Amino acid sequence: MAEAAAPVSGHVREGVIAIARAAAEAILRIYADEFDVVRKADASPVTAADLAAHHIIVDGLKALTPGIPVLSEESADTVPTATRRSWTRMWLVDPLDGTREFVKRNGEFTVNIALIEAGLATFGVIQAPVTGELWHGAPGLGTFKREGARDIALHAPRRHGDCGLRVAASRSHRDPRTTALLARIGDAMPVALGSSLKFCRLAEGGMDVYPRFGPTSEWDTAAGQAILEGAGGVVLDPRGRPFRYNQRDTILNGDFIALGDPGLPWRDWVGSRG
Repeated sequence: MAEAAAPVSGHVREGVIAIARAAAEAILRIYADEFDVVRKADASPVTAADLAAHHIIVDGLKALTPGIPVLSEESADTVPTATRRSWTRMWLVDPLDGTREFVKRNGEFTVNIALIEAGLATFGVIQAPVTGELWHGAPGLGTFKREGARDIALHAPRRHGDCGLRVAASRSHRDPRTTALLARIGDAMPVALGSSLKFCRLAEGGMDVYPRFGPTSEWDTAAGQAILEGAGGVVLDPRGRPFRYNQRDTILNGDFIALGDPGLPWRDWVGSRG
């Protein structure tokens, strides 16, 4: 299980939630209108919504916690690797996770903000702009869904057996290894869903397993990991090690499997012997 973190203050928590909501409002204004799509060097898409949310979040976090540096997807290439690796505490941000879903206009995109401390994702906020849903959580301290002015505590349910598992499978990134894993599970029900919403549905109990084979970046998973682990789930690499952040020169993740119930026989599905 994840290690407990010192809680962020209520002031910081509410400040980050307000920042995520402001970014979501900016995204929706652009979503409702026509927008251009530009391709980055890695061929991934970026829009005015990504950039608008980026500026709101980075400026907001710098004002809220001036002593904590911010690494955002939209400015990561301006931060030298040695500088980033020297940070023991930082905000890790994806201003618009699921840009492909944004471009498709299917609503399945999010704002991701995570606090990283000594390599651990210790606090996360995820906002879904279209539905208005917002989740926040911290490993060892709990995960909550904000409904109006109330926080509803989430606890990922424990499964009795591995039959009828609901397996999150990305609309944009289905691959042969995921298809093979679904076959090994057997009685699996694939559920297509974009962005970090998969972690949130795992935390709520709406899904059971999220396997990912292929590239993601650290800002794609950090907030979701904090939220899922706060609800009692886990995010593991194929050897069973919890994910860590800002520990390598690359910001690309390796393969992982996220589970609402850590007791599920995931090693049988991925062929891991530890």
